[in-house]
Amino acid sequence: MRARIVGTGSYVPPSVITNSDLEKTVNTSDQWIAERTGIRNRRRAAPGEGSASLGVKAATTALAAAHLNPSDLDLIIVATCTPDMPFPSTACLVQSELGATTAVAFDISAACSGFLFALSMADHYIRLETYRNVLVIGTEVMSSVTDWTDRTTCILFGDGAGAAVLQGVEGENGILSNHIHSNGQRWDLIYVPGGGSQQPLSETVLNKRLNFIKMRGSATFKLAVTMMEQAALEALSVNHLTIDDIDLFIPHQANARIIRATAERLHVPMERVVMNIGQYGNTSAASVPLALDEMVKANRIKSGTNVLLIAFGSGLTWASTLIRW
Repeated sequence: MRARIVGTGSYVPPSVITNSDLEKTVNTSDQWIAERTGIRNRRRAAPGEGSASLGVKAATTALAAAHLNPSDLDLIIVATCTPDMPFPSTACLVQSELGATTAVAFDISAACSGFLFALSMADHYIRLETYRNVLVIGTEVMSSVTDWTDRTTCILFGDGAGAAVLQGVEGENGILSNHIHSNGQRWDLIYVPGGGSQQPLSETVLNKRLNFIKMRGSATFKLAVTMMEQAALEALSVNHLTIDDIDLFIPHQANARIIRATAERLHVPMERVVMNIGQYGNTSAASVPLALDEMVKANRIKSGTNVLLIAFGSGLTWASTLIRW
């Protein structure tokens, strides 16, 4: 029994924030942003539009592609670091809005690696034959934790959601392996210090802008390349494959230079590497499923295609998933 992705979907809000828009609010330029990040546009959710709402739209498309109804779902896992509220889980809100009344629903938080962590969990449940139809969603409203006065971070992040429906099937195609890792000693490279139980929201937290993302960019860059390379090589080694056996690489869309550097270290030609960060920015847990759905719709993924997903995020976390479509 393997977990096979039988449907994908994605959604991004219609509101676009361009580099030119940011030029008007912080000391930056379109050229500076594009050269250093590869980003030209990012999407922003409407006021009051949370991660659950984005996730439901992506999930609805994925379910239609899988020819399943919400009532067919056994499990919903939502990967997000920007939940609608501290509790209940965003997954329960998604379950309610979809009408998936018989599905178990819960969230996981692994930041930009979240979708791959969720895929790993879904794969294990399916292999154990605990559940048959599983919906996995990566959804983020990163604008809710973005300091729009901080030019080092506000240029990076965008909002969006991606979803995949997994089903237990027999055969050789499906998820071949998952590899997930964490190193909590480096938690302080990317984090939001305020708004949690350690520093609850207060006038002081708001005045010091501690409820927004803080990041050490250069250190994060170096580790992101190293860890994604390691995650990719681990997946290849376990499955006795080489770089040449992989038809498509889908990395987390954090920064164009990170993606290119990782591809260079792996000796992967860029024509086999998916990069859509220019249109959406860094959408955290949504970035990999957004890119995956884009490739499915573009017919670049077909039966028998070997797809390697790799990600890196706050925690620190890093992961890879190897799929034979």
